[in-house]
Amino acid sequence: MSRTRTSILAALALVAGTAGTATAVVPADAGLSAVPCTVDYTVQNQWDTGFTAAVTVTNNGAAKSAWSLKWSYAGNQKITNYWNAKVSQSGTAVTANNESYNGTLATGGSAGFGFQGSYSGTNALPTTFTLDGVTCNVDDGSGGGDGGGGTDPSGRVDNPYAGAKVYVNPEWSAHAAAEPGGSRVSNQPTGVWLDRIAAINGVNGGMGLRDHLDAALAQKGSNEEVVQLVIYDLPGRDCSALASNGELGPTEIDKYKTQFIDPIAAILADPKYSSLRIVTTVEIDSLPNLVTNTGSRATATPNCDTMLANGNYVKGVGYALAKLGAVPNVYNYLDAGHHGWLGWDDNFGPTATLFKQAATSEGATVDDVHGFITNTANYSALKENNFTINDSVNGTSVRQSKWVDWNRYVDELSYAQAFRNQLVSVGFNSGIGMLIDTSRNGWGGTARPTAAGPTTSVDAYVDGGRYDRRIHVGNWCNQAGAGLGERPQASPAAGIDAYVWMKPPGESDGSSSAIANDEGKGFDRMCDPTYTGNARNGNSMSGALPNAPLSGHWFSAQFQQLMQNAYPPLP
Repeated sequence: MSRTRTSILAALALVAGTAGTATAVVPADAGLSAVPCTVDYTVQNQWDTGFTAAVTVTNNGAAKSAWSLKWSYAGNQKITNYWNAKVSQSGTAVTANNESYNGTLATGGSAGFGFQGSYSGTNALPTTFTLDGVTCNVDDGSGGGDGGGGTDPSGRVDNPYAGAKVYVNPEWSAHAAAEPGGSRVSNQPTGVWLDRIAAINGVNGGMGLRDHLDAALAQKGSNEEVVQLVIYDLPGRDCSALASNGELGPTEIDKYKTQFIDPIAAILADPKYSSLRIVTTVEIDSLPNLVTNTGSRATATPNCDTMLANGNYVKGVGYALAKLGAVPNVYNYLDAGHHGWLGWDDNFGPTATLFKQAATSEGATVDDVHGFITNTANYSALKENNFTINDSVNGTSVRQSKWVDWNRYVDELSYAQAFRNQLVSVGFNSGIGMLIDTSRNGWGGTARPTAAGPTTSVDAYVDGGRYDRRIHVGNWCNQAGAGLGERPQASPAAGIDAYVWMKPPGESDGSSSAIANDEGKGFDRMCDPTYTGNARNGNSMSGALPNAPLSGHWFSAQFQQLMQNAYPPLP
């Protein structure tokens, strides 16, 4: 059984087994005096529509004469029968109260109970438990903790965002502040994109990597500080698109290693920066293409077939994880696409397996992966509240609607939580955390629905209620109608380390027409508002805004729209 970030502060380890079992364990070397309570949650049996589970709660605090254990499910689990505790459920929230005969919990004492439940889709494991209002499996601070939920032997904290400020990029902040109304968000932290070799030292007089790290130290003061970097220059980068193609050809893996990753790792390893928590988003839009856009798939492209055949995506990601992961204060988060890309059964499992392959190549191990990030630079809604994947209209499942199209997920939060469990099941450490990029998925403004659509048909029901107003879930470039999403925040939901703005709002996804440049950026018709589509977006209109500049360049009209349609709304 693999353990993640093992330490005397012992975080919850949820390990999914091949037979459908899952157990919450606390390592034997845990400093229990610092952990107020521990919970062992085991799925004993599971079938298509139901499961049985056993729960043991151990009290490490003062003796109790009664107790109440609470947790929430990420999915649609419903408890139907229970024993040795009084179990109630309201929505996703579950409360288990002691029976009259097992209310006494001495210090170090345990109580156990069981239940039967139903579910459909994915039986995602709960990740947070509270005993009488106190969070279990997390250090309470009395054991000398660092405020970050525990450390592993490298000194890394469990969640780098917990108790920390996050670096505000002064270059982005200046762009935002210069826009009318932009001062409302110009103090928000965003990702720093290293998307070509030249970006390491700075482009056109702009800030390089050391400049940003120095600025982060100045912002840090005596506090903890996270710096967010996007590592994005693989050979044959983003093989299914053109706007985000990079400078390196498909075979230039050695150049990627020696001229891109090695210099970045050397800078990050400078002891001057050892007090920073450096979060790296590793190579977006790469590995999933090898599953979804290759071979006999209708969405296949020759470029993606090439990258699958030569193995340089896997090698490049493995090398980056190993080199960056060797720096003790670096936290690698591997890109995990989004629900509208990987939420289908034939993409979901195979992609997790491919991630494991990459994370154990070129000297990397799963210990070099601190977590995963979803929805990077994308627009998928965080949480669709007006319908669920389990709804049906006149006997027709929401999954059969044109919008959902047999996907198992309708939003990023449910996808990220479920994909986390899938990743653990294929061998990633059980303490991995997820990030969700909420920079442009707010979908507010006057077009935001307030209720589900009419029940005249499943399409009317879904289309009338969905927040995500894109023409097709495969549309990704400068989307019309989008808005700023949830502001960056730590620990917002079970299994989620943070909501982040990894894509700086206002920076273009790609140009609306061909623009000559020396940045290795091609013209992708998906950024052309007149384009009628391809197999990857159901041959739909692109939904892109007009007059967009090259990817990464400031796009004032888009930034104004994002503020106008922000949800939660801006003041």
